Amino acid sequence: MNVSRETEQRLATYAAMVEKWNPRINLVSASTVSSLRLRHIDDCVQIIDHSGPVSGLWVDLGSGGGFPGIVVAILAADWDLHVTLVESDQRKSAFLRAVLRETGLSRASVISDRIESVPPLNADHLSARALAPLATLLPHVARHMRPDGQAWLMKGQAWRQECEAAKDDWRFDLRAISSRTDPEAAILNITGVSHA
Repeated sequence: MNVSRETEQRLATYAAMVEKWNPRINLVSASTVSSLRLRHIDDCVQIIDHSGPVSGLWVDLGSGGGFPGIVVAILAADWDLHVTLVESDQRKSAFLRAVLRETGLSRASVISDRIESVPPLNADHLSARALAPLATLLPHVARHMRPDGQAWLMKGQAWRQECEAAKDDWRFDLRAISSRTDPEAAILNITGVSHA
């Protein structure tokens, strides 16, 4: 990953904060902390590699420890892009706000509420990682993404089955991008979401 010194410093600060806070609020599985950079940070970098420079509003649903929302905010810090992180857990929201302060990310904010309780956000871009099966996630995507928006959903090995199950109730255009960090996983770039 070829990034500026400032971006690399922000990523390092973020990683250090995840390691520091993780024992108290379980941001990532304890077994993956030793491979935090590859397993979580570099995994999320892929979204920006595929989205390219974008503008407008990026909404990250169920942000948890900030994957991929914080990584997106760090990599896009110089773009005309605001990143909104939606997280219902108050302790994780406090962590996310602390990261934004420590890294100086002024074009990002946190909403501490349940996804379904937040008024529609009208996002140009929307992301989620390991949040829910696609059929459960698509109602939230439809609620919070503009009709012409793009969703970037990070999915594990069962992504094909999730897509088939979601087609029972939803219509969407799909571009599945193989993950560089896990050949069985994929980033689902979804557009044109509507209820069947």
